[in-house]
Amino acid sequence: MNPVFEQKLLASTNAQSIERIEVIQTLWSGYGTISRYCLDNDPSKTVIVKHIAPQSSGEHPRGWNSQIGHTRKIKSYKVETRWYENWSKYTSNACRIPEYIGSFTDGMDQFIILEDLNTDYPDRRQTLTLNEVKVCLKWLANFHMAFMGKQPKDLWHVGTYWHLGTRPEEYTKIQHPELKSKAYAIDELLNTCVYQTLVHGDAKLANFCFSSDGREVAAVDFQYVGGGCGIKDVAYFMGSCLSSSECEHYEDELLTYYFAELRDSCNKQKLSIDMNELELEWGRLFPVAWTDFTRFLLGWMPSHQKVNNYSLRLMNSVLSSL
Repeated sequence: MNPVFEQKLLASTNAQSIERIEVIQTLWSGYGTISRYCLDNDPSKTVIVKHIAPQSSGEHPRGWNSQIGHTRKIKSYKVETRWYENWSKYTSNACRIPEYIGSFTDGMDQFIILEDLNTDYPDRRQTLTLNEVKVCLKWLANFHMAFMGKQPKDLWHVGTYWHLGTRPEEYTKIQHPELKSKAYAIDELLNTCVYQTLVHGDAKLANFCFSSDGREVAAVDFQYVGGGCGIKDVAYFMGSCLSSSECEHYEDELLTYYFAELRDSCNKQKLSIDMNELELEWGRLFPVAWTDFTRFLLGWMPSHQKVNNYSLRLMNSVLSSL
């Protein structure tokens, strides 16, 4: 074990000894690892360490190796560190995230030490029931309301990993002329909406950890947290766990539920927000947000399963309205 890392981890956790139990996963394109460590030889005392090692990065799974992509990834890990250091304390149990324990650097390497969520949120799901979809939407509603109107200092100015401004290479590869010509107008609609908050930026199913009974969730992976319209997270999440036909069938029910939870969170925090206006604005932007992500997919991987009938229907509707 790297002696500098061992010393820093011991100091951050107030432990006498540490041992790596397992590597949970490698980071995208080989930029490091996420590992579980045991403290003081006690299996009940564990922490998660996200180790970012840019020098170990390898081939991108889809061949997108470029300086633009490398710079974006490096910034994303710095943003995530700033998120945990400066912003995570403003979340609540209604939008649970891992507790921040510490962070440090050693040369080019970065380390983020976090609470191990496995104690209370041990389940990772590949598919969801409708009620479990709503549990995640409730998390998003509470997260969005917690940061309504906040300026994304030290985060991405515009959150989400598919933001047009950070994806020039994918944009050039779009083969749909009308979408390509209107991509910046779509981007502007989302970025200039009246009601802005912080968005998670990668709110897919894989980044939610469930309680054993499926009634509660916590979220991880804040590399692309930043400013924006909260409905972007909602559209992206729904696309991550629902089929085309399920989106068609449950769209109204799920959006109604999300906005009801958003309103409830606003009332509990006693915020002075015109929720009717917010719901009207974000409701109109839901298909725009969905189309914005479809724009990314059509430049990145046009054959992706998320480029489905539902996505294309929303996209064509949005394009015809512009």
